[in-house]
Amino acid sequence: MPVLHPTGRRGRLWTLLGCSLFGAAIASMSPAFAADSCAGRPDALGTSRTLVVDPREHPRIGTMQYSETLPLRDREVVLTFDDGPLPRYTNQVLDILAAECVKATFFVVGRMAQAYPEGLRRMRDAGHSIGTHSQNHPLSFHRMSVEQAKQEVDAGIASTAAVLGDRAALSPFFRIPGLLRAQAVESYLAEQGLQAWSADFPADDWRPITAAQVFQIAMQRLEAKGKGIVLLHDIQPRTAGALPAFLRELKAKGYRVVHVVAASPDRPKTATEPSQWRLHPVSDQVAKSRWPAIPNFVYAETSSLPAPAVTDSDLHDGQLVLPATPRTRRLAQGEVPLPQAAPWPRQWSLLAPDEAKTELPVPARELFQVRSRSQANLNVLTPLPRRAEAPAPARPEIDPAARQLTLDGGGLRRRLFAPVAQVYPRSDIVAR
Repeated sequence: MPVLHPTGRRGRLWTLLGCSLFGAAIASMSPAFAADSCAGRPDALGTSRTLVVDPREHPRIGTMQYSETLPLRDREVVLTFDDGPLPRYTNQVLDILAAECVKATFFVVGRMAQAYPEGLRRMRDAGHSIGTHSQNHPLSFHRMSVEQAKQEVDAGIASTAAVLGDRAALSPFFRIPGLLRAQAVESYLAEQGLQAWSADFPADDWRPITAAQVFQIAMQRLEAKGKGIVLLHDIQPRTAGALPAFLRELKAKGYRVVHVVAASPDRPKTATEPSQWRLHPVSDQVAKSRWPAIPNFVYAETSSLPAPAVTDSDLHDGQLVLPATPRTRRLAQGEVPLPQAAPWPRQWSLLAPDEAKTELPVPARELFQVRSRSQANLNVLTPLPRRAEAPAPARPEIDPAARQLTLDGGGLRRRLFAPVAQVYPRSDIVAR
């Protein structure tokens, strides 16, 4: 049997084949390999737990639009990224997540997966969950026809599954582009067993802002919610710039990252309670609706009711609790000392047993009638008497001879001249 020299042509071919097989084996074991590589890194944020959900039981999640969200504990976060893959920035996001041993959920656009298949396969090999985000990312799901929406949903799933080579590699998660929801689209997703994902808060990384602003907005909204699904975009440079600081801040403030996967026959769902699927469960002590305009009274069928007992009044014959020793401290200015005895009467004037009534008449129904606003008689407001106005002073009469009409620019203008003052002889002048 001939021996192949490692430096020969055949040797190089066997070497390349062996490296390829070894790389494929490592890729197939990448989730476990990543977990082992993070086991000795206490400084990494890591993934605290895996949450297994059944999309058919909870078809719509995310309190930005729906009443339910993921059953997270306090200070738990789920990272989601939309619109990829785009190698220039998606690879940076994947590197940052791998450095912190964090798993996320990516919602992939079909045509982006076709254009950059290696980026999609890298998401799968890193152990992230992969959902879909339509085929072409149209921002018109809320107004397009149901058939057009179905085509976008189905084409996006088919394109992504074709790149991965296996439909089972996709998670049955779907996020509507722009979160422009429509009832018909959501009904179709539920029929197909797809879980419609909204979010609990966005980081606004699609806006023209800086990476520092993305980090600040994400932390402020997370602190306000306390937990939830954060919406990010792996095709934005500002997202890649803000992500390292965001993950470090999560670890510094005690937040934990949760990885979400779909239930399967060999992977049962995580046991939860219905109240856990609400971000802030409604308390039983809080009224869930306004009081009705007219109360729904239930009237007694009898003409009398039992009279209340004296003990039902919850009044007690007691005294004020005073200190055992006399007051020694000086009273502050304006302070009044407590009386030595209770100010209310200490003796009850009770009726004799034979005088006490055991029954009282039922109040008439007219006492409980509530008039509606249309039936209420509005009091007519009478206007207050006005103060008599003083008569306007009479204008002095002008001598008709002082009126003069002049022509100015082809128009007639009236000019009023004051009457000529009368000249009186000065009596104080003495002729010399």
